Amino acid sequence: MRLYVANSAPNSIKAIANLEAICKKHMAEGFKLEIIDVLEFPLRALADGILVTPSLSKVSPSPAARIVGDLSDRSSVLLALGIKP
Repeated sequence: MRLYVANSAPNSIKAIANLEAICKKHMAEGFKLEIIDVLEFPLRALADGILVTPSLSKVSPSPAARIVGDLSDRSSVLLALGIKP
């Protein structure tokens, strides 16, 4: 997974905290997370098609998924990640 954030913006901080809580509760150790600050790496964000932050991209396993927002809607995040609540 890749989480694209905008430095210390409030929604980015919420997204990181929400995703950490989801991973801790539902994924244990079976995941890899890369957090990318689009202010530090803008060309990476553009190359990956990221226009809005925070954005979470699930790159594997297939199917790929993208979620935009602070990830506070846990059921939507779990559904996009293919995890049964």
